Amino acid sequence: MEAELAALAAAGATALVQQMVTDGWGNVRDRAVALFSRGRDEEAVRGELEESRADLVAARDAEDEDAAADVQASWRVRLRRTLRDDPEAAAELRSLLAELDPRPTGPATSTVHNSISGGVQHGTVVQAHTVGDLTIGEPWRRT
Repeated sequence: MEAELAALAAAGATALVQQMVTDGWGNVRDRAVALFSRGRDEEAVRGELEESRADLVAARDAEDEDAAADVQASWRVRLRRTLRDDPEAAAELRSLLAELDPRPTGPATSTVHNSISGGVQHGTVVQAHTVGDLTIGEPWRRT
């Protein structure tokens, strides 16, 4: 169970830090405040999140990957502690992660329109999405 909580905390910290530099931060911040403020002052938690966001923006502007990683690591530790202390927080974090990274529920579908123009084709024509290691006709031989 500990490994599962550690993985959830890591995923949560990654998503939280990624969201700190997006336009959707306000909504995510409010959800994070609710998650972290259990029994604590909401304004204090909001201030800590905003301070981390400012640190992250400064780190990215300075291209300081270590400082950005430190912000993420600090929230990973806090999330792990929160999940350990309050089992209900795990369900709330999973819900938030599902909203931030919705996975397609059905098979991916797309419409393909192929056309060949320019007259008559006298050779082989291959139309495909991805082709790798394709040999048509005689393979090239060294003599």
